[in-house]
Amino acid sequence: MSPGAAREPYRGRAAARGRTPRRRWRRKDRPVSLLRELPLLVVVAVILALVIKTFFVQAFFIPSGSMQTTIGIGDRVLVDKFTPWFGAKPQRGEVVVFKDPGGWLSRKQKSDPPPGVKQLKQAMVFVGLLPSDDEQDLIKRVIGVGGDTVACCDATGRVTVNGVPLDEPYVYPGDAPSNLPFSVKVPKGRLWVMGDHRGDSSDSRAHQDRPYQGTISENDVVGRAFTVAWPVSRWRGLPVPKTFEGAGKFTNPGNTAAVLPTVPVVMGVAGAVPVILVRRRVRSRPRDRDFQARLPGT
Repeated sequence: MSPGAAREPYRGRAAARGRTPRRRWRRKDRPVSLLRELPLLVVVAVILALVIKTFFVQAFFIPSGSMQTTIGIGDRVLVDKFTPWFGAKPQRGEVVVFKDPGGWLSRKQKSDPPPGVKQLKQAMVFVGLLPSDDEQDLIKRVIGVGGDTVACCDATGRVTVNGVPLDEPYVYPGDAPSNLPFSVKVPKGRLWVMGDHRGDSSDSRAHQDRPYQGTISENDVVGRAFTVAWPVSRWRGLPVPKTFEGAGKFTNPGNTAAVLPTVPVVMGVAGAVPVILVRRRVRSRPRDRDFQARLPGT
């Protein structure tokens, strides 16, 4: 009697008792090695990282002191790029990252890396692991929006918005609200921005001789910086200061180089791992057709 025939009565008894015959795993049913899934994991992680970087959250490295002490030199901030897709516009008091309107930053002199290194660098820039030499972004605080009249200084030396003086505890200790007097009516669709370190910030005040009197376009804004993410010792939010709060307080209603590090990549990997795990689990499940073929009488 063959071994298969000897096992047949047992299968018949199991079926008669209403039990499901125990399925024996074969080599082809075993989960696929994670090493074989690694290329797919990398591809999914890169795609998710690019989507996150483009539409949701981007991290920026701050190399200058124009926003001290709110944001220190070497800090990384997270920037919300998602809400503007729903029509949200920059508001007074928000810290925003924006593209160089033209002439605010000096162009960097590029160095040509050796062959091979150049291509690797370009690939890492593409997925957000390294900064782009072409990116020219700045970070400042919005003081006035379209329709506002921003001026300095009042009798007590404070900046005013539509005649309302601002109490600015975020200004760098020892700095005056502004050593340069100004009075500008912000055109519609534009913003008046200033750094918190007023003595070390080339902001709207320094570009009043340009078109639109130093204001920037809302369309140049990349997004709002909402938290300092790194280093951990400086981890905190960037809320709108209380001096800008209060409905009707202002008569007119509101209408530094930055580098992308590894945050989108980390989030991309975090999103890709569940996809791979689900795919592996689905592939490891027995197919109904194969399982039915093993039952007695089929």
